[in-house]
Formats: sequence, C-alpha cells, structure tokens
Amino acid sequence: MSAATQPLDDAYQSYLAELIDAGLLLPSGVRGVYGLSGTFEQVVQSFERYTGRMAAEHTYEVMRFPPLLARQTYLKTDHMETFPNLMGSVHSFMGDERHHMQLANRRAAGEDWTTDLSPTEVMMAPASCYPLYPASAGTLPPGGRRVDLGGFVFRHEPSDDPARMQIFRQREFVRLGTPDEALAHRDYWLTRGEEILRNVGLDVEPVVANDPFFGRGGRVMAATQREQQLKYELVVPVASAEKPTAVASSNYHLDHFAAAFGIKTADGEVAHSACIGFGLERVALALFRKHGFDPTLWPTPVRNVLNL
Repeated sequence: MSAATQPLDDAYQSYLAELIDAGLLLPSGVRGVYGLSGTFEQVVQSFERYTGRMAAEHTYEVMRFPPLLARQTYLKTDHMETFPNLMGSVHSFMGDERHHMQLANRRAAGEDWTTDLSPTEVMMAPASCYPLYPASAGTLPPGGRRVDLGGFVFRHEPSDDPARMQIFRQREFVRLGTPDEALAHRDYWLTRGEEILRNVGLDVEPVVANDPFFGRGGRVMAATQREQQLKYELVVPVASAEKPTAVASSNYHLDHFAAAFGIKTADGEVAHSACIGFGLERVALALFRKHGFDPTLWPTPVRNVLNL
C-alpha cells in the first residue's frame, strides 16, 4: 500500500469505527454489509421523503421492484462486460437427496460446498433502474415517461469505506423519451439534486465523472464518458474532506438501454434515457459527518427541511 493511500484508508477505518461505536452501523462480519440503527433509518427515510417532495414539480409514475433481476434481463445489458467485478449472481442447491448428503458432507469436512450449487434464474440488481427497461419495452406515450424508482441494490465491492456498502438503497428519477427530453431531465436534476443537498446543509460540488468500467477496454469507455460529459456526480465530504464521496449522480444514457430493450418514442425512434440516483445511506453518512451523530442536535433549518 502506498503512502499516498494510507491516510485515506485510515480516514475510512476511523469513521467506520466511530459509526459502529455510536451504534449507528451494526457489523455483520462482512465488509460493506451492515445493520442500521433506528436513528440511521430515521435519517434515511426522512431524506427519501424530502427528495419525493422536491420531485413534485413533475408527475412521476411510482414503481418499486425487488432487488432481484431476471438473469435473462441482466444478460441483455452489458453489465457483465463492463462491471464483472461488481455483479451478484444468485445460486442455490438443486440436487436430490443423494446430492444433498454430498453437500452436507463437504460442509462438515470443511471443504468447498459451493461447488454443489447451481445458478438460479435471478441476479442481484446493480441499480434501481435496471428492471424498468424491460417493463418499458415497446412504444412510449407522447411526451415519454417519468418514473420514480427506489429500493436496495447490490454491488460486490467489499471495503472499509463505510460509504461503499455492498447492499444499499437508491432513490432514482428516470426519464424515457427523446434525446432532448432525456438530456433536459439530466440537467434539471443535476441542479435540483445540488439544491436538495445544500438545503440539508451539505457542502456539495458537481463534478464530471465516469463509471468504474472494468479492465483495459473500460479505461477507454471511461475516457469517452467523461469527454462526452454523460455523467455528473454530486460529491460531499464523508470520511475525507480531501477526497469527497459521490452521494448522487445524474446520468445521460443516450440510447444505451432503450436499444437493448426495444424502447421507442411515440414517433418510432429509439428512445433515450437519463436518471438521477441518490445513494440514501451515503447521504445519511454525510449528514452524520457534517452535523453529528444525534439528529436532535442538528441545526434547526436542517431539521425543519427533513421534518425530524
């Protein structure tokens, strides 16, 4: 580990320890997987309700999907090609009684019993918007669609950074429509998202960003994404002020998802899509860092905004 990364790792571990000592995060024995205290959950729910109120300028269809995605749906995306290190595939035992005895004996002997498991029909959803695209296949109504999404998502990146959880919640607002409609949505929510975060007292900065594409080809994709300014992140200090954390991102997907799932505009063209996604646990972690671990002592304007 280089000297340059050591202080940042220390900052992650220090803030994680503080959160655990305060009883806000409950360790599970696996990095990036935590239980949440009632206080933590109260802050998450209060902020999520606030984003809903701030979205009321437009009418959104509300949809909620489970954190599971059909394997065939997953394979219609390029997630495996671009983020293989983040995927979560659900496997289970599908054998008979004889094979079950083999499984139990392997476990009792301390051997690798997972070799007796087989893939199921589902994957863990890597983003709240993924199930929306197959559900939207076909022709959009005139004016496209605005959809309010939310729920747990999974990304396999175990870390001591408390903001880099393996399973966490997103609140997303997605636009499906023409290129102009999608881009306008991205730009609107970039401004609106910054306003939301500033209203709860966070020191937020919008920055051009890229997704963590995997491998050598991923570096080219990341450079292209940044060059075209398709992704912006809203970053705030969480564990480190020198290296702030993205708590929300506003993205323009071009026709990436619509082409894969056969989504067309009312005039028959391939649709475009855009979204903003708030990482709810990350926002809560930023709020605890900025205002302290006891929400009853937070500044009155922040408490009023969140109805705490």
